[in-house]
Amino acid sequence: MPRKPIKSFFKLILFLSISYVLWTIFFHAPKRELLFESRTKSVTLSDNGLKTRLNTSAQTVDNFLTEQKIALSAQDELIPDKSQVILPGENITIRRALKIKILVDGKKIENHTLSNSLSLALKENNIILGRLDKTVPDINGLLENNLEITVTRINVEEKIIPEDIAFKTTEKTDSKLSWREKKTEITGEKGIREVKYKITYKNNKEVSRVILEKKITKEPVAEVITQGTYVKTGAAKKGQGTWYAFKGGLFAASTTIPRGGYARVTNTANGKSVMVQINDYGPQGKGRIIDLDKVAFAKIASLGAGVIGVKVEEVLN
Repeated sequence: MPRKPIKSFFKLILFLSISYVLWTIFFHAPKRELLFESRTKSVTLSDNGLKTRLNTSAQTVDNFLTEQKIALSAQDELIPDKSQVILPGENITIRRALKIKILVDGKKIENHTLSNSLSLALKENNIILGRLDKTVPDINGLLENNLEITVTRINVEEKIIPEDIAFKTTEKTDSKLSWREKKTEITGEKGIREVKYKITYKNNKEVSRVILEKKITKEPVAEVITQGTYVKTGAAKKGQGTWYAFKGGLFAASTTIPRGGYARVTNTANGKSVMVQINDYGPQGKGRIIDLDKVAFAKIASLGAGVIGVKVEEVLN
């Protein structure tokens, strides 16, 4: 009977010893993950397509960026997230955002893109190109930072435009009508021609127009005019005619025909005649009977002649 307390005591000691060992193992031994995290790991960094193999003891992606002194902008993309724990063989990918400027439809769009394709960058900004639209640089080109992209809208349309056709004028003479009378026998009418054009526009501004077809829908009507030629004159006077620059028309100066009246002046050397209105007094000089305006003189002689022989008749009708 006295041995039972001794056995119980030894059992208690044994139980306490085993409990201490287990407590030490589970609560005081270094944690596996801490040991694991403190080890150097090999990772692959892809920074905008440039791959590098690096060794790191960083525990998270954020620690790794700090360790490698890698700066990111707000628009850059990072995979995996900064809070991700780094495992051996981890792949860390950085896509750098490019700043671009797009000139389109009279607007300027400034934005960032993670794409290196010009066409994708346009789609990201809701810019749809028409079949004929052009871009500078070319749509198939690659992007670079601070690139300016110009979009030119090109439209082509076929359009029918009516155009006037000028009418011709035919003149007839009538010796029974006064030289100052003119009658319109047939009134001229413009014709109409329909012209089909191919018109090209760049950014809504016409840059070229090509004729595809012409069709006359209304023929023009020629105008017929009858001009009177009958001139009633007074006595003819012969003498010298000169010229001067005054009013620039069919005018002349005379000392015998009143202002407002008319005269027919004929070059006696070549027979050419001109009808002039008297609007001045002159000329002064022996033998000189009329001073023609420069324009009127040129109708019957060369200006270089200066002085010519003339026949002057006062017009009475």
